[in-house]
Amino acid sequence: MDFTRRHLISAATALAAVRPAFAAPLTSLLGRDAAQYGVRANSPDDQTGALQRAINEATKAQMPLALAPGTYRTGTLDLPNGAQIVGVRGASRLVFTGGESMLTGIGSNHLGLTGLTLDGGGVTLPDRRGLVHCIGGRDVRITDCEITGSGGNGIWFENVSGEVRGNIIRKIANTGIVSFDALGLLVAQNTIIDTSDNGIEILRTAIGDDGSIVIDNRIEDIKAGAGGSGQHGNAINAFRANNVIVRGNRIRNCDYSGVRGNSASNIQIVGNSISNVREVALYSEFSFEGAIIMGNTVDVCATGVSVCNFNEGGRIAVVQGNILRNILPKRPIGTAPDDDGGVGIYIEADSAVTGNVIENAPSCGIVSGWGEYLRDITINGNVIRNSFVGIGVSVVKGVGTTVVNGNMISNAPRGAIVGYDHARPVTGDLMITGVSAFPKIVLGANAVQ
Repeated sequence: MDFTRRHLISAATALAAVRPAFAAPLTSLLGRDAAQYGVRANSPDDQTGALQRAINEATKAQMPLALAPGTYRTGTLDLPNGAQIVGVRGASRLVFTGGESMLTGIGSNHLGLTGLTLDGGGVTLPDRRGLVHCIGGRDVRITDCEITGSGGNGIWFENVSGEVRGNIIRKIANTGIVSFDALGLLVAQNTIIDTSDNGIEILRTAIGDDGSIVIDNRIEDIKAGAGGSGQHGNAINAFRANNVIVRGNRIRNCDYSGVRGNSASNIQIVGNSISNVREVALYSEFSFEGAIIMGNTVDVCATGVSVCNFNEGGRIAVVQGNILRNILPKRPIGTAPDDDGGVGIYIEADSAVTGNVIENAPSCGIVSGWGEYLRDITINGNVIRNSFVGIGVSVVKGVGTTVVNGNMISNAPRGAIVGYDHARPVTGDLMITGVSAFPKIVLGANAVQ
């Protein structure tokens, strides 16, 4: 085809005529500009009224509300059903001037917050409130935001489904993320630093199925600001919440536990990296049935793994393939009657402890049972190095059976396998003296160096 100058001019004219038809929808997909509703970036004036009007109008039009870079001073903003607010990550900043919460959604579904910095300014919040506060919402999504300086909790959810992903949450007076009675929640790839209660709490008002998934988060510098004996100072705390998965998290520097499951059945604690926690690193306690604690690494803690409270119904666990080392001799003051520590793995009922490596436990590598609270334990194929006692087994009246087989125990000066009465070793090394006096202990071919 022979193109002439006239053909090219005609084609360009036609393209110019068509372009607006395509440009308008692309522009509208970016959302409604908050400035068109009178919202002013970097104004010293409170923008609450203008922001609320902008949120309402954009939501009514089923459009996201776009916040340009800048700082916006605001009080409490209500999020109606379907509200979406989008900012420029690290540049669109809401600064809280006071109220119960900055952003509140009550019974609102399909909420979305993306690319916002939410600065609580240290303003004290009422109890059981978060800077972002959602009650009874489906498909609530908070992504790529920064939440900082909250005078209460960072995020507070009740009866919510959705996801909290890729956020930075720091300098929080209480807990970074709190979820009560979740309806299907994913908490993933967040960075939570410097809280004064817990990092993430997955809670229920009564024991029941929860199924929240907590994966691939980075959680550091968690303080037990409220004191207590373990309720605070944990990176991840699941309470009464069954079927929770905690996987692949990096946890560092906590006053108490890395992961604590309390009355949480069928919890999976898998593949987490934990360092410098000052109580039990991985905990499954009180009234639970079923725990998998597998493939974790722990470096510096007071007890590596504790699966306990058979007296409360705590039973059934697999503790497998963990590396636990550099155990501290004491827990924080007030944690236990004698603040004991120095144990690699503590186990009580209906459980298998297999294939773990434990090094530098000043009290005991593995402890089976507490007094009469011991039933159906197998301890098999573990490597224990540099522990005062390699494996301790309760020998008081009424205990159940413990099978100890195929373990490697190196440098245990008090004994490779020793009988215990609660916290006190009461026998010699059973590898030497034998277990004829203790029919509930079954010894196999363990190697001792």
